[in-house]
Amino acid sequence: MKKELNLLVEKIRGANSIVIVGHKNPDGDCVCATLALARLIELNFGKVPVCMYDGNFPNILDNVPNRPNMRYYGHVDVTRPFDLAFILDYGTEVNIGGLKNIVDNAGYRIEIDHHKNDNPVANLCLNDDAAAATGEIVFKIANELGWTRDDTINDLIALSLLTDTGFFKFARRGTVLRMMADLVDAGVNIEQLSNLLNNKPRKAVLTEAAVASRAEFFYRGRVALATVMRDDYKKLDGRSDTILNLLGHIRGVEYIVMLKQQKDTQTSVSLRSRAKPVNTVAEALGGGGHAFAAGAVVHDTLENVRARVLDLIGGELK
Repeated sequence: MKKELNLLVEKIRGANSIVIVGHKNPDGDCVCATLALARLIELNFGKVPVCMYDGNFPNILDNVPNRPNMRYYGHVDVTRPFDLAFILDYGTEVNIGGLKNIVDNAGYRIEIDHHKNDNPVANLCLNDDAAAATGEIVFKIANELGWTRDDTINDLIALSLLTDTGFFKFARRGTVLRMMADLVDAGVNIEQLSNLLNNKPRKAVLTEAAVASRAEFFYRGRVALATVMRDDYKKLDGRSDTILNLLGHIRGVEYIVMLKQQKDTQTSVSLRSRAKPVNTVAEALGGGGHAFAAGAVVHDTLENVRARVLDLIGGELK
């Protein structure tokens, strides 16, 4: 690992232009790890990376530190290739979305990710699929290299850990808890960070509640399925994890599915599980993710995707 970290430092020092990107429709880990890495590079190397995203930016993240530094890629002049591109938290190549050309055209590519990926896109991979969040890896890299951190970086890394573990509900190793303890000792206030995330429009919250109330149940209540129709999808911010969390509170539910009709022939699938891994179901749909939280975007009608998902999960329940 020392050799890889030395190469990381060498590439940052030699780059005149740096871009940091993540997956389309970024979540808390993706956004906060990106902003934390950018601030680390600025603070320790005197260089200001460009942070870009594609898709919908979640309303709940509008108040996180350095949010204005996250720019929609369509509003950035990218006619000149970047010397160095970081790709964070992307999972698989298809999740990079409209940022793919920016990544491909960069002089050198470095990825930092906690998703399992057999086909990385970077020249240098600093990945750990056992990490609870990409922010955890960024934190470890900074510590290993002795980089200076400030309060903004600490808050961003803490938000990365909090959001991707569901405030530690999904933490499966003590490492992330010990890391958060270090951040709290450094001045991070978890209550204040939590309040930053209470930032959804009323229409989004009411739509989420309505969608959850219309959920269907299959296989004797073991599978809960929520459907977000296209008109409702426009009222949300692209993720709607609240719907999944609500259905996950129901006794007897082992698998939670959310289908979002993005277009007539494009359906987003989000999967959660309390029992068996669901990443195999996501992979069968052309997606991927973690063992108990995964997803895919399928270029097919909502009806066809719904039937296929239920069939795949039915196979897992046998």
